[in-house]
Amino acid sequence: MNQPIYFDNNATTAVSPSVFEAMVPYLTEHYGNASSAYRSGRVARAAVERAREQVADLLGCEPREVVFTGCATESDNAAISSALHTTGHRHVIVSAVEHSAIKNHAEHLERLGYGVTFLPVAGDGTLTVQQVAAALRPDTAIVSVMWANNETGVLFPVAEIGELCRARGVLFHTDAVQVVGKLPVNLAGLQVDFLSLSGHKFHAPKGVGALYVRRRAKFVPYLIGGHQEKGKRGGTENVPHLVGLGQAAVEAKRHLAAEAAAVLRLRDKLEHTVLEKIPDTFVNGHRQRRTPNTSSLAFAGLEAEALLLLLDQHNVSASAGSACTTGAVEISHVLKAMGVPPDRAVGTLRFSLSARNTEAEVDYVLGILPPLIAKLRAEKTGAVALKAKLAAGEKIV
Repeated sequence: MNQPIYFDNNATTAVSPSVFEAMVPYLTEHYGNASSAYRSGRVARAAVERAREQVADLLGCEPREVVFTGCATESDNAAISSALHTTGHRHVIVSAVEHSAIKNHAEHLERLGYGVTFLPVAGDGTLTVQQVAAALRPDTAIVSVMWANNETGVLFPVAEIGELCRARGVLFHTDAVQVVGKLPVNLAGLQVDFLSLSGHKFHAPKGVGALYVRRRAKFVPYLIGGHQEKGKRGGTENVPHLVGLGQAAVEAKRHLAAEAAAVLRLRDKLEHTVLEKIPDTFVNGHRQRRTPNTSSLAFAGLEAEALLLLLDQHNVSASAGSACTTGAVEISHVLKAMGVPPDRAVGTLRFSLSARNTEAEVDYVLGILPPLIAKLRAEKTGAVALKAKLAAGEKIV
């Protein structure tokens, strides 16, 4: 194909044309500071509050419970930091497969002397509410468990964990970055204190996110500065990006059911055909309890990063579950926690689709993937060797 095929939508998504169009006036015409009292400032303020209402509508919460941030990493850090400040407790519970925004923060807290429990997952990437219950302590400040894993798409029992935490008087946060815009979210019916989202995961621009803060939850700001966000997050409002986030939320809610069904059909066609045509191939993670767009496939006997380089030569983008830079392969912490055998983990590729992908794209990938994998397995070519050839200007396909 002459046009690029993008199957890495869990990493980021293309900005929707209507999102871009909605943003432009606030980059060129209505550029006033949303905290200013003059006319252009009032126009900007109205746009920010409209975006807040749009995001709240997607989440099923009240607009005043939406705090705008710069990204989900900030939202994640803010939730945990606030819980530690407001409760005075020094114990945090997270899963072993959290995104680095949570995992690295938890490890940082551990180095500072806080107690951190990393909950293990089963071989299919699942986690149970009983595990959370067993890990709770009198000094637990917060439980932070992602709604869906970014590598495997595996879903965690967020509703049940929320009920448990509420019954035990412990704050609960969920990183919902891979769920918002893909699956229905109704916070009015969930016992969740904090929820993080990121705009660029559902066709808004990069550099904008939000943190849901339950109305009755105590909250201490993470970024301390001006009076913005009703004192919950300092910093001049990024009006164009917030407008884009709001418009993306409107689009996501409008098309949620139809797009989820369409993406699921494409994902299943890709996955089932790969398993049928390519031997020694395995799915990482629970086959049912996962997001509709994500397939983590382990191809035994090859380096996934080498396969990515070959796919890139054919205009196909995906992502790997391991990285190889100097000959040493680093396997992702998610696959390690799941106990995926090293030969499979090293050969793991993640395909994450969106509603903008087509059946023709899936068919094209299904046509080129088997011979590329056969080539790598037969020649035992690694990523380092392929990178060297590329650096030397050689053609590797």
